[in-house]
Amino acid sequence: MKISELIVFVLYLIFMIGIGVHFFLRSKNTGEKGYFLGGRAMGPWVSALSAGASDMSAWVLMGLPASIYALGLGQVWIAIGLAIGYALSWILEAPRLRSFSIVANDSITIPQYLTNRFLSKSKAVQIICAVIFLFAYTIYAASSIKACGTLFSTVIEGLSPTVAMYIAGVIIISYTFLGGFSAVCWTDFFQGLLMLGALLIAPIFAAFMLDTAGASSAAQIAQETEGFWAFAASWKDIVSGLGWGIGYFGMPHIIIRFMSVESQKSLKKSAKIGIIWTTLILIFAVVVGVVGRMFLGMNEEIAANSTVFLTMVRRIFPGVISGLLLSAILAAAMSTADSQLLAAASAFASDVYKPVIRKDQSTDKEMLWAGRYVVLVIAVIAVVIASNPNAGSIMSLVSNAWGVFGAAFGPSIVLSLFWKRFTFSGAVAGIVVGAAVDILWLAFLASTGIYEIIPGAIAGLLAAVAASLLSKAPGKDVEDLFDRAVAYEE
Repeated sequence: MKISELIVFVLYLIFMIGIGVHFFLRSKNTGEKGYFLGGRAMGPWVSALSAGASDMSAWVLMGLPASIYALGLGQVWIAIGLAIGYALSWILEAPRLRSFSIVANDSITIPQYLTNRFLSKSKAVQIICAVIFLFAYTIYAASSIKACGTLFSTVIEGLSPTVAMYIAGVIIISYTFLGGFSAVCWTDFFQGLLMLGALLIAPIFAAFMLDTAGASSAAQIAQETEGFWAFAASWKDIVSGLGWGIGYFGMPHIIIRFMSVESQKSLKKSAKIGIIWTTLILIFAVVVGVVGRMFLGMNEEIAANSTVFLTMVRRIFPGVISGLLLSAILAAAMSTADSQLLAAASAFASDVYKPVIRKDQSTDKEMLWAGRYVVLVIAVIAVVIASNPNAGSIMSLVSNAWGVFGAAFGPSIVLSLFWKRFTFSGAVAGIVVGAAVDILWLAFLASTGIYEIIPGAIAGLLAAVAASLLSKAPGKDVEDLFDRAVAYEE
């Protein structure tokens, strides 16, 4: 263990908690909208990097480079699918979702938006969404906490992974519990910068050191791993990899950032920043895998533990710098976990506790504390799941939660923004069928090799369209809302 690495880690974690305390002291009178959506006052840089950082969890610094390191460039299709999906979500979905959410009674959560978009008094969508959120986000957050534990236990020799996970959980809970959306976005902003810097610096330095002893040549790698340099893959791998991009259109903790941007003008700038940031992150994650293979040679333990980036950084840099760069892994995991906790808390507090349990009688202060308590409960359950050795790998937990969200919400949200004839019944059908088919495919047809988000999203889309056409057309007031949202300008 390098003491200097540990010092940097501790200082970094204190900085994250400090942000939470800062926004807690500033936001005592901001109310529900301030805690859960930052008062729609996020600037373009914070919004863009927060959206990206909340998406790119530790898998982009651990899982993806390890896959490239061990198997070659044929593993890049997930990165390609994510890059395409992320760009399209900013270009096509973000502008309309922000304007529609404002016109639809200033909605602050995705379930609220899907209810208000149709001027419905039914709480069906809000309750269904809240159930899916609480279930899936608990598992999703567990994957991020597990990644934090893996990092801590690797860097701090002798520290139990379980203890490391509890420490990470306490840190994440602290600033999310205190500062809400603003704290999460600002911590994500700094963490996004750190992630990009680490992915840029590490492979560049390693590339300049490739002539040192032990480095593998391209020819040697080709001999060791057949097809390492080929982008070719089976059609199932290509389709499934590209299918990851579908998830962006229904990922609540990411698209909620679209709703928080301060203006439509800022949103255009956010889109450019966000797309560039994510593309660079994905490209350099692949580069880390390739350069790591050349720099470190093939090592089964490195591949199995997904520690390509970690090993490369610790071998190249002195303790202070390696501690800072390794904090990027911590940043990736924490920036995703905090967003997931807040999205789940907002869904429960705003869409279940306030309208159903309290019958709209709760005060702003009561709502804030209800959300904070939910953050605490979900985080504790997530830590328990993460510490279970049978919980599954980081990547498997992420892929399962990603599939449910994309299949359930993507089709209904997109149709609500672009189809005037879309109905409330169609939204309910799309969410329920999309989630159900995704889960059933995972449970019974995973052996087909097709990522479950694809059949889930297709089924959700067909169900949403069919239910809309079979139900009564929207009234004039709903159509007028659609027209106002489309024409919305600032």
